[in-house]
Amino acid sequence: MKLAALVSGGKDSIYSLFLAKKEHEISVIVTMKSENPESYMFHVPGINLVKEQAVLMGIPIIFEETKGIKEEELEDLKNVIIEAKEKYEIEGVVSGAIASKYQKDRIEKICNELDLKSLTPLWGMEPNKLWKNMIDVGFEIIITAVAAGGLGKEWLGRKIDKTAVVELTNLHDMCYTCVIGEGGEYETLVLDCSLFKKRIKILKSKKIWQKNTQSGELIIEESILIDK
Repeated sequence: MKLAALVSGGKDSIYSLFLAKKEHEISVIVTMKSENPESYMFHVPGINLVKEQAVLMGIPIIFEETKGIKEEELEDLKNVIIEAKEKYEIEGVVSGAIASKYQKDRIEKICNELDLKSLTPLWGMEPNKLWKNMIDVGFEIIITAVAAGGLGKEWLGRKIDKTAVVELTNLHDMCYTCVIGEGGEYETLVLDCSLFKKRIKILKSKKIWQKNTQSGELIIEESILIDK
C-alpha cells in the first residue's frame, strides 16, 4: 500500500515510518510547521531538519506551514493530505500516535473523509518496550524541548540511551511525567537510524530556558551530514 508518513522529525513519527516501511511503500513525507509552539497536533522544535531527514531517506516531502490554531490546523493538514493523494496516489497515512486519542481520532477522521487508511503502528505500545525497540535498532535520539517537572535544562540535547530511559521511568513514578513524552513533556529529534544514508551531526546549538515555566528548547543553529 502506498502511504504518506506524517513526520515531525521526532522518534515516534520516524519509528512509525520505519515499521510501516517493512510492509508498505512510503511514497511521501508530510510535515506541518506550526507557528504555534503550543499546537495540539504538531511538534515544533527542530522541525526544519525534517527536510534533511527526508533527503537521507530518499523520500519526497511536502512541507507546509500552519498557524497552528486549534481545529483549524486540521483543515490545513487535510489540504496537504489531499495534495499527497493527488500527486503520489497514496492509499493511506501512517502516524506516530501512541496513546493520544486526540491525535489519532482527528487523523482517522481526515482519512475517512478522503477514503484513506489510517495506520498507527505504535498505538497502545508500552513506553519502555517502545524505547527498548528504538534503541535496539540503532535510533540515535536527542531531546530538543522539555516542559515537565523533573526535566531540567540539562536534558536539552541529551542523547536517549538505556540510562536515560531508566531516569525517565523514575520521573514517571515520582511526578507522573510520561515516559514516552507524548503529552508534550518533552520533544525529540532523530539524528540517525538505519533508514538514513548519513548521520546528522549538530555543530552549533543553544539552550533557551524559561525559569517561570521551567521549560526550555534546544535551538539547532548549524548541522552537517556525516558518513556512517
